Amino acid sequence: MDRARVVILGCGYIGIELGRQLTAAGHDVVGVRRSDEGAAAIEDAGFTAHRADLTDPDDIAGLPDADWLVFAASSGGRDAEAAREIYVTALADAIDEYGSRADPPDRLVYTSSTGVYGDHDGEWVDESTPLEPTTDKTRVLAEAERVARQRSAEQGIDGTVARFSGLYGPDRYRLERYIKGPVTEGYLNMVHRADAAGAVVYLLTADRARDEVVLVTDDEPVDKWTFADWLADECGVDSPPKRTKQQRLTDEGLSEAARRRIATSKRCSNEKLRELGYSLEYPTFRAGYRDVIDAYRNRDAE
Repeated sequence: MDRARVVILGCGYIGIELGRQLTAAGHDVVGVRRSDEGAAAIEDAGFTAHRADLTDPDDIAGLPDADWLVFAASSGGRDAEAAREIYVTALADAIDEYGSRADPPDRLVYTSSTGVYGDHDGEWVDESTPLEPTTDKTRVLAEAERVARQRSAEQGIDGTVARFSGLYGPDRYRLERYIKGPVTEGYLNMVHRADAAGAVVYLLTADRARDEVVLVTDDEPVDKWTFADWLADECGVDSPPKRTKQQRLTDEGLSEAARRRIATSKRCSNEKLRELGYSLEYPTFRAGYRDVIDAYRNRDAE
């Protein structure tokens, strides 16, 4: 499709970058946020904002028409029940609303999380790996993936799940956290914001992976201690203190969900994404962290 109407439901950290890239590619993009502040951020990014609460059926009914629909909403880090209200109920309501229209969308992309895999003891996972979510919230995310594909199919819309690993980029490098420590052992699976959005753009514009799941992650899962030592060396500071998972789990203040996250370990493969033809702008953390490392060193040199 040469010029598509795209509506991004929940146009936050990824959605704004996605909107920028789609607008630059010549598409008509509307970003949906609930707050005035969120709407202003969308306008500042150079595309159209539409204010709506995705948990309000009247607001969903008032959403603009779309050829492509992207559901990238966030529950704001709240509990599993709040997550269900957004990721399952609001998603299903949006699919039903758009599916009932005279001119329904051709495609839906739902942005999910690799948290749905659960713990695989550091082994590799890909799109064929069975899901074993370990927290109430990640079980909600797994259910939302089913809604995105099955409910969309029922409405005649092709649904795609883009399953993101840990997002990083502007405002989310967490540089100080890693170079100061302490750093708990385990694997990091990461994807730069530019590539998370870029992969969705590619799936839409190159017409790839209809009714499929695509794991969106970079080329190199990395051990957290190795990553922290590399960052410290690049920044010209001492290596940070380390701690094992067992040491971290002695903290009596940890919630059960946090304990499960700490105990969870896996390495995510992007083989399918690459086979589909997407070329990463930041293939590894070494490229993705280059600008922020340079800025850190330049700050110290001033």
